[in-house]
Amino acid sequence: MPLIGYARVSTEDQTPLPQTQALKSAGCAEIHEELASGGNHARPVLARVLERIGKGDTLVVVRIDRLARSLSHLLEVIERLEAKGAYFRSIQDPIDTGSPQGKFTLQVLGAAAEFEHALIRERTKAGLASARSKGRVGGNPGLRAKDPAALRKVRLARQEGYMERLNETAQDWVPHVRRLRPDLAWEDVLRIINSPLPEARRWTQSRLLRAVKVCVRDGFLPETVLARAGRREKDDRLPAIIAGIKGTNPDITLQAICGRLQAMRERTPRGRTSWQVSSVKMLLERAKKMGMI
Repeated sequence: MPLIGYARVSTEDQTPLPQTQALKSAGCAEIHEELASGGNHARPVLARVLERIGKGDTLVVVRIDRLARSLSHLLEVIERLEAKGAYFRSIQDPIDTGSPQGKFTLQVLGAAAEFEHALIRERTKAGLASARSKGRVGGNPGLRAKDPAALRKVRLARQEGYMERLNETAQDWVPHVRRLRPDLAWEDVLRIINSPLPEARRWTQSRLLRAVKVCVRDGFLPETVLARAGRREKDDRLPAIIAGIKGTNPDITLQAICGRLQAMRERTPRGRTSWQVSSVKMLLERAKKMGMI
C-alpha cells in the first residue's frame, strides 16, 4: 500500500525537515512539501496530491494541523480520499482510516463537528430572538437602506467566497473539463465528473457551466472548452467516454473504469448494466485506434 507524505510549513523561516524525516521513518517514499499558512484556502500542492492519489494509497501527515485548517476541512479531505478508495493517517494523532480504531475516532470527530454546528445555530437563533424582543432589528443597516457602498461590499464578499469554493473543488472538475471539452457533450462530462463524488458534492450542469465560465474569464481554462461539442456517431460515444476517464487518470485500472461506468449508469455496447474488464479493454483499444488517447 503506497504511503504518500504531505508536509506543510507556514513561513519561509520554518523548515519542513523534521516533518519529512518523520514521514520517511513512517515509510513514505513520496513526500510533497508546501509553504502556506494554516488559514490559507489556496493549497496548490495539496490540491495536486488529492487529484493524483489513487485507490489503495494512504495520505500521511505528521499532525492533523499540517493538513487541515479546521475540523470540517479535515473531514472534507478524508471524504475526498474515501471517494477515491484512498486512506488517511496522522502519525501523532489517533487517526488511521485504514484501521477500525481510526475509523471510530473519525466518527467521533464527525459527531463533534455536527454538535458544534448545532450549538452555533442555537446561539444565533437565541441572539436574534433576544434582539427582536428588545426592539432591535438584525442585519446590516446599510443593506436595509440599500446604500450602494454597503451593497458593493456584500457583492465583493460573495464573489470572493465563491472563488474560494471554486478553488477548493477545482481538482474535482477542472482536469476533466480541460481534457474532455469540447470533444464530449456537457451531459457526458458532468456524469464523468460526478461518478466518483459523494452525493452531497455532485454538480448540476448549470453550476458547472457557471464555474467554467468564471475560470475561462480569469484565464484558468481556455475559451475552447465552451465551444459547441461536435456530433459523434453512436459507436464513437462509449470509446470517447472511456478515453476521457482514462485520460484524466492514466493510472486508473480497467476494473476501476468498470466501476465508474456503472456509477454513471452507462450501458455496455450490448445494453447491459454490468461492465466487464474485457469490454472496457476493447473500447480502450478502439479509442486508441481513433486517436482519442
